[in-house]
Amino acid sequence: MIIGIVAISRNFAIGRGGKLPWHYPADLRFFKRTTTGNVVVMGANTWASIGKPLPDRLNVVLSRSDELIVPTEVIKGSRTEDVIDLAKVATKDVFIIGGAHTYAAFADAIDKWIVTEIPETAPDADTFMPVGFLDDFEVHETINLGDGLLVKVLHRR
Repeated sequence: MIIGIVAISRNFAIGRGGKLPWHYPADLRFFKRTTTGNVVVMGANTWASIGKPLPDRLNVVLSRSDELIVPTEVIKGSRTEDVIDLAKVATKDVFIIGGAHTYAAFADAIDKWIVTEIPETAPDADTFMPVGFLDDFEVHETINLGDGLLVKVLHRR
């Protein structure tokens, strides 16, 4: 299954200067717990912002640049189709973890979204999700992480 996972502010912000515009330890713990043992797929900018492979996960970085160098334990790919094919045969879930271009590239392939609603607006953010990105999805579960954080698990209609 291909799952999009994102934390999003009230104004649909997801990033600022290559980083999260907020810091909520409960959300980071939830992300780690949810993605550990699975596949995480990210774009080159997200890879650069993290700076190292996420432990206990198969890390896939999508980039068309020949100049992007990743460690041997990280898979570098250039085609969304390859990730979609991997998801069809994988015994683990495939999580799309960002950034905005990578989410957009997989928009039609994502079966489920896990969206942490951040209880603030990020007025100085520079990266956003499109307002209607969840239009074809319905909420199946809501999880309260505390600190005003709500996680919505949505499945494609």
